[in-house]
Amino acid sequence: MDNVNSEKYRKLRNRDNHNCFGCSPKNSVGLQMEFYSDDKEVISHVTVPAHMCGWDTMVHGGIISTIMDEIMSWTTIYLMKSFILTKSMNVDFLKPVFIETPLKVVGNVIEKKNEREAFTRGELYNDEGVLCARSTGTFALLSPEYVKKKGMIKDEDFTEYMNMLL
Repeated sequence: MDNVNSEKYRKLRNRDNHNCFGCSPKNSVGLQMEFYSDDKEVISHVTVPAHMCGWDTMVHGGIISTIMDEIMSWTTIYLMKSFILTKSMNVDFLKPVFIETPLKVVGNVIEKKNEREAFTRGELYNDEGVLCARSTGTFALLSPEYVKKKGMIKDEDFTEYMNMLL
């Protein structure tokens, strides 16, 4: 698997004061995903713990879907420099994904449809480089003013979120 610490990729900023199941570094029962980018794609490496299984040794499909939503969301946030919400997503489960095995996920923006919508792709590979799942999603692009007006982010956290987009 590729080394995310290479000179090609840089680690994306994340807040440490939230409890997101997918990406919070403090959520002890979550995935604790970290994200890296070369400004063309976003990648993450994740190993799914045993308590997130479906069958005894396989990752639950809902967890795979969460991983795909996370990679596509972070891809859209970072590459589009925008707040986002997932509007729709589709996941194709191609091969079994096993717990406690290193996985690589890759996200790309396929198309910015207009000022308010982007179409993004995610791919999940096992430790042998085999494509195990792929996804596509449509994401609403939200202005900072809209996010603030709707109270989607606490006022005290707003500046920190804005700095993450830069």
